Amino acid sequence: MFVVMSWHPANVFGSTSTWNTESWIHNAADARPFLVGQVENESGDGYDPFSDFSDFEDASEEEADVNFFRNGRFFSLGLLGGYRVFTSVLGEIYQPAPYFGLFMNFFFDLRFALQLAYLTGDHNYSVQGLAGTVTIQNINVGAKYFLNTQNVTRGLALFNPYLLIGLAQVYRIQRVTGSQGTSRDAALAFEGGLGSEFPLMQGKMFCGIEATYQYVNFPDEGNPIGGTNVYPQGDIVRFLASLGINF
Repeated sequence: MFVVMSWHPANVFGSTSTWNTESWIHNAADARPFLVGQVENESGDGYDPFSDFSDFEDASEEEADVNFFRNGRFFSLGLLGGYRVFTSVLGEIYQPAPYFGLFMNFFFDLRFALQLAYLTGDHNYSVQGLAGTVTIQNINVGAKYFLNTQNVTRGLALFNPYLLIGLAQVYRIQRVTGSQGTSRDAALAFEGGLGSEFPLMQGKMFCGIEATYQYVNFPDEGNPIGGTNVYPQGDIVRFLASLGINF
């Protein structure tokens, strides 16, 4: 004897509704396909883990801009003062002396800045019976790059170190003692150096120190001075301190 048993989905799920097979097939066909790991947000756009990385660069650039406008400097003004010495033969002719000047920095981001500076100072010179004074004036254009100190200790981070590279137009005015005449010349110089800045007044001002080597070729380096056998060859080394205000 055989017993025939009937089975209905509604009895299994405890529901009185009938199982609509055609409706279920239709809804499944209309369902949107999705990737595993793809999350749909409120706007209907899904996050694709296989999308190109460049899609997220805009967010990082925006974050850097916000950080710059909140914590960065736009430009700074200040005073310079230091000590200038010469190398080689110029170091034997020209005596070291202090110099003074002005500077202005324009910041493009937290680490890169363009610097304009003007420096001037007088030096005494003496060579085989000739003596006088020489005025050295500089107009400098350089780039400053502040090193990343996020991964160092807090004490070292306060030094705020930077590297400097640039060009300078060097003007030289020489006067001979007992003579009313002067001689003038100019030369283009290349310079590089390093320095450090220390914030003052919660970052509104700063003081700094810097050492720079300036490679310069004056027009008379291949000519002897005033009938002597001395050829004025040499470069310039600067040590300076700065005091500035940030904007």
